[in-house]
Amino acid sequence: MVEKAASTATAPSGSPAPAARSAFWQKEWVNTLGRFAALVAIFVFFALMVEEGNFYKARNLEAILRQSAVYATAALGMTLVVIAGGIDLSIGSVIALTMVMVAWILDIEYQVTPPGGGEPVTVELISQWPRMLPLFAVAGAVVAATLAGLANGLMIVRFRVVPFIVTLGTMGIFRGLAKGVANEKDIYPPDTWITDIMQPTVTKWWSWATGSGEEATKLEGFEWLILPLGVWILLASAAAAPIQLRDTRLGRHIYAIGSSEETARVCGVPVARTKVVVYMLAGFFGGLAGLMEFSFVNGYGQPSAAVGYELFIIAAVVIGGGSLSGGEGSILGSLIGALMITILYMGGRQIGLKEWHQQIAIGAIIIGAVALDQLRHRRVSY
Repeated sequence: MVEKAASTATAPSGSPAPAARSAFWQKEWVNTLGRFAALVAIFVFFALMVEEGNFYKARNLEAILRQSAVYATAALGMTLVVIAGGIDLSIGSVIALTMVMVAWILDIEYQVTPPGGGEPVTVELISQWPRMLPLFAVAGAVVAATLAGLANGLMIVRFRVVPFIVTLGTMGIFRGLAKGVANEKDIYPPDTWITDIMQPTVTKWWSWATGSGEEATKLEGFEWLILPLGVWILLASAAAAPIQLRDTRLGRHIYAIGSSEETARVCGVPVARTKVVVYMLAGFFGGLAGLMEFSFVNGYGQPSAAVGYELFIIAAVVIGGGSLSGGEGSILGSLIGALMITILYMGGRQIGLKEWHQQIAIGAIIIGAVALDQLRHRRVSY
């Protein structure tokens, strides 16, 4: 009875005991609600600061959604990595490599000698395989990104080098491969349906539905989906990822490794194999993000693309509740973090902030989020 009374004790004022208050603030839904409130506050701030209400117009909201989808898709894989106690600094280079691989495959040409003889004629492979080649380009690019993640995982496990160093090195390696495949120049392939997966759809669909505006003629491509196809891919992936983390053996192993790798190993968790799978998944989601970025820039392979994206993606995960110490992370939190980063970036541009101002702000947010995470853990330990 004494122990029970002690566990339910309250302060003289009637407020809950410190342990009870701490447990309340540790609840996942409370933390998620707090992050959502911060997202709303940032949005309202820029909605008031940007002139003539341009920030909350449909076209701008769709632009925010499209750009955040790229960060959020890559953040799905980064969330798994962070929960497992790792980090992936090469994700921006993986996105660039994916873009280049798509463009390179779509731009393949070959020489054909006319039946009557004469000089060989250059023929685009896409003209011979207009349906199959785009599918092959998507598959080849995503496989390349997944293999990049596999390389990260194998080097971390086999060489027993910390993920920070390995992915810092592969950040340069994958970027170099992208430049090598592209011959250090942008690749401009023929337009295909891949170019349309992140093109604006909301405003065109609304014009069609209401019968108003210049865009009210007809819906083409993926415009009938209301949201861009890439956003639907993100939503489907985001819906499946929590199930993977919560209800599968792999998800439990990921959390166990992030919480205590040695304890997980003693308990029979295949630590090495799980880490390799986690980095492969990070590469896979990086490949999907690369396809979205390829469409976002209107369908060309740019080896210098996505520079600094690793900062935005890691920031999204940390802001969303991912602990760089491992063992903690939230898919929904990472999505909120990606939206927050995008709103900060695009809102900053629209109120006239310079690029270096935004970089300072995002860097400070990362430090602040990590500091708050450390403070929260210290309070729990006490």
